[in-house]
Amino acid sequence: MVIGRTLFATLVLFFTVGIISAQENKINFTEYDLKNGLHVILHEDHSTPIVAVSVMYHVGSKNEDPERTGFAHFFEHLLFEGSENIGRGEFDTYLENAGGTVNANTSQDRTFYFEVLPSNQLELGLWLESERMLHAKIEDIGIETQRKVIKEEKRQRIDNKSYGSVLSETMKRAFKVHPYQWLPIGSLDHIDAATKEEFLDFYKRYYIPNNAVLSIAGDLNIEETKKLIEAYFGPIPRGGKVPEITVVEPPRKTEVRDTIFDNVQLSFVLQAFQIPAQGTKDFYPLQLIGHLLSTGESSRLNKVLIDETQKAISAGSAPLSLEHPSLIINYALCNVGVDPKEVEDLMDQEIRKLQTGLISEKEFRKVRNQIENDFILKHTTVRGIAETLADYHMHYGDAGLINKEIERYMNVTREDIQAVAKKYFTPERVVLYCMPKQGG
Repeated sequence: MVIGRTLFATLVLFFTVGIISAQENKINFTEYDLKNGLHVILHEDHSTPIVAVSVMYHVGSKNEDPERTGFAHFFEHLLFEGSENIGRGEFDTYLENAGGTVNANTSQDRTFYFEVLPSNQLELGLWLESERMLHAKIEDIGIETQRKVIKEEKRQRIDNKSYGSVLSETMKRAFKVHPYQWLPIGSLDHIDAATKEEFLDFYKRYYIPNNAVLSIAGDLNIEETKKLIEAYFGPIPRGGKVPEITVVEPPRKTEVRDTIFDNVQLSFVLQAFQIPAQGTKDFYPLQLIGHLLSTGESSRLNKVLIDETQKAISAGSAPLSLEHPSLIINYALCNVGVDPKEVEDLMDQEIRKLQTGLISEKEFRKVRNQIENDFILKHTTVRGIAETLADYHMHYGDAGLINKEIERYMNVTREDIQAVAKKYFTPERVVLYCMPKQGG
């Protein structure tokens, strides 16, 4: 299991690949609701004899009690502990014996479970996920086991990883009222202090059919699959009303500037600017800016910081794609002996260029191609299709965006890019330096 969309892999993981245009790669699907509120999306594709069975729950770290952070990510692990009909450790055994794989990820906004199986094992995937939803085991032995697992994961991903704490330090400075202020990994102290009853309450509140999307893609027959879904998921009772997150982070009035010291060898510079939520009009030109600044060796931050001045050894930019207003983060790892202020000034210089002039037609074509290739790449696997369909329904209310959202990117103009650069790259930002400890 992994934490989705959180650490800096989220900020730097971009791909380009030459494939047919997104407009020509239409993905057909069927969707409907069960009586218990479970939304179902089915995509039939017989090109390979495999199928992805997935369930996305509309619960992430933003749904947690500030005194009990880390619950959603904890449940990502805990719900592999078994159920009334699945013994501890048997989730993996069932999948391995069937020649399939299983995994899950958690973000600030949702938790996603999936199996990729030979298509003749579709029913196994449905049974496993219905067991997870209907009566997972929330027992002391599983809780204690996963507490140890989470602690080890935090040590590997954050505590013992260079610059592992930078993103969490940024988020708690950038958000003062909204629950995006903590990452999905949450607080180990909160997990340790939680009782079994608190875990049970969380499970009953969020892991219910009317807070989930069942998305299946691959080698399946729509009508036969509907019958199987009704048999396995239809009897699951509808849950209660899911609490909504209504808190809104206010606009930042001043710059927040801070320095942290860690066991690192080189200085790190990070700038975070407030941006609107995913799917909004301004979000799309901001996505293009992220590519423009950091995708490829010829991108602007790479060119000026690494190639021309050699002030940094890596640099990047990425808008965080979240359900509520979030951040675009620019960052750079300074070269040996370089003052981070020099690097920050060069980063600011590139932002001013975006604000004061239009990008070239050549750059514009390149970034549009990168966006289109990335869009297509997400949908080259049945797992990717299943996840994207669920995500679009859950966060945008329109699974059909799997075929249409690319148009929103392609409709962005050079003038739009300049306008959003002026609007969102303001002095009211968070600037964080991570510096080597003395003697480090």
